[in-house]
Amino acid sequence: MKRDLYFSKPLINAAGSLGFTPDPRAGIPLDSFGAFVTNPISLRPRLPTSHPALVEFPGGFLMHTGLPNPGFHAALKKYSAKWNRAEIPIIPHLMADRPEETQKMTRDLETVENVMAVQLGFAPLLSDDIILMNLEMCLGEIPLIFALPHEQVLTLGRQLMDGGASAISIAAPRGALNDKAGNFVTGRIYGQSLFPRSLDIVRSAAMIGLNVIGSGGVWSQADAESMLKAGATAVEMDARLWVPDEAVA
Repeated sequence: MKRDLYFSKPLINAAGSLGFTPDPRAGIPLDSFGAFVTNPISLRPRLPTSHPALVEFPGGFLMHTGLPNPGFHAALKKYSAKWNRAEIPIIPHLMADRPEETQKMTRDLETVENVMAVQLGFAPLLSDDIILMNLEMCLGEIPLIFALPHEQVLTLGRQLMDGGASAISIAAPRGALNDKAGNFVTGRIYGQSLFPRSLDIVRSAAMIGLNVIGSGGVWSQADAESMLKAGATAVEMDARLWVPDEAVA
């Protein structure tokens, strides 16, 4: 029987912002959060990129890491007991480019205590067909959240929700910049400048009946409240959490 997706509190962290498990030593108070989203996890281990980069621009920054992680089975061995003991529910974020691999990981997570849902993230320019195949193959007991690029939230979200997805979230957009040495760098974009576009997507998604989790440029309590008023069921924070002394209460 499929479980319902319900957030006791509407604030959550975005994938990649706080590691693989809640850590009190990180200095981030999570008592106002309704769930903890893990860093992205792939079936096989991934090393960091050989050329990590962080390039600032007015209103934000671009980051390229390669999404390093220990691989799914090692992550379960290392973190599942900590997930079980966590004071808030856990949402593992899975790298879902290969549906057959995603299916295996999702089925294994159905039996892990305190896992409330699975969030599926995708490589740039992945086709709608592959994303829909993930939905078809991974549907089961555990709620599925699809983290989609801006351009696919409105074009694909309705079809995913009609097919059984529990929610749509907004993935950090990608971009490209030259670093100080003049090198061309691609990566994910973060920062306050994203908020107006993100809020517009949330409003449009809610208007067509999507269960949408807002994300992108959320920098204050007022930003989070604006997302909720626009129709978001929950709000993800990312880079703002890296400034813990000014984190949203």
